[in-house]
Amino acid sequence: MDSPYLRISLSFVFWALLLSPAVSQSSSCSSQTFSGVRSYPHCLDLPDLKAFLHYSYDASNTTLAVVFSAPPSKPGGWIAWAINPKSTGMAGSQALVASKDPKTGVASVTTLNIVSYSSLVPSKLSFDVWDVKAEEAANDGGALRIFAKVKVPADLAANGKVNQVWQVGPGVSNGRIQPHDFSGPNLNSLGPLDLTGTTPGVPVSGGGGAGNSRIHKRNIHGILNAVSWGLLFPIGAMIARYMRIFESADPAWFYLHVSCQFSAYAIGVAGWATGLKLGSESKGIQYNTHRNIGISLFSLATLQMFAMLLRPRKDHKFRYVWNIYHHGVGYSILILGIINVFKGLSILNPKHTYKTAYIAVIGTLGGITLLLEVVTWVIVLKRKSANSTKPLKA
Repeated sequence: MDSPYLRISLSFVFWALLLSPAVSQSSSCSSQTFSGVRSYPHCLDLPDLKAFLHYSYDASNTTLAVVFSAPPSKPGGWIAWAINPKSTGMAGSQALVASKDPKTGVASVTTLNIVSYSSLVPSKLSFDVWDVKAEEAANDGGALRIFAKVKVPADLAANGKVNQVWQVGPGVSNGRIQPHDFSGPNLNSLGPLDLTGTTPGVPVSGGGGAGNSRIHKRNIHGILNAVSWGLLFPIGAMIARYMRIFESADPAWFYLHVSCQFSAYAIGVAGWATGLKLGSESKGIQYNTHRNIGISLFSLATLQMFAMLLRPRKDHKFRYVWNIYHHGVGYSILILGIINVFKGLSILNPKHTYKTAYIAVIGTLGGITLLLEVVTWVIVLKRKSANSTKPLKA
């Protein structure tokens, strides 16, 4: 089971989720052109959603002039740029949302005071904004642009930074914007904006301290659970299933099996706790299926650990009942764990090669399982045949 290919594949998967999920952009903010004669000395290649921000800031009157550019997630969709005066996420943001009228094709801007994720109704912002307009970017893949001047609140101006959030969505229906995706790039599109500016043309490196912290926690959560439920538990099950057939491996197989499953449980608990922490820090963002499977896995695995304390002797009359329970719960953990790893990969949305690598690892384990299953049945049938031909004792 311990082939060089498997070791390389496992190492690749362990580190894959730790790598940056952002997708590199083919163009830069310095290549952007737009209407108007006003100059914007600062421009940023925002790290997600193929977005760019040009801006200038007048400290004497705390006025921030911006041009935000991004392609909607679908044709006819919307883009949004916002300042959050009190927090770092979308809830509480003061947003400018641009979309095109499907009949006239004219782009316009709507303001949203996002009190909560369930309340996306056009409303006045908590600070003054003027010279607002939108346009479609020519020769830029259907991107839209938002132009605006913002009166930065005094407390934010004093800090020299504001929390910016940007987003793209699929469409507008009856004057209401349709929900955006909740994949990695859509969740990472936030971070601080230095009002004094950075070197023009230098891309943003992440999304700010708070954003980077969440990304780091999500990656740790993904790695821990991929190692636990997605790899160690299947390997532990394979040890119990196929090593015990060899008489010389008894009782070594049992201790290997217990060590592997206990290690998987400990790592899984750490991953589950990290997930709870992420959930408490991400109000309004829920992945119900992923969360429910995670709770089920933790509960089943905990019962499995306690079951070891109640394991009857081999000759006990209730041992077969315990075996049915142990095997049933174990295979449930195995199946649910692999499913939830794929659910987690869909949420983290890393590069496609990482998901392919995990599929390769699981496929390798599956191939080894089929081979060992055949070997196991051959050994069992030979033993039965040998026992049936032995002469009976007088």
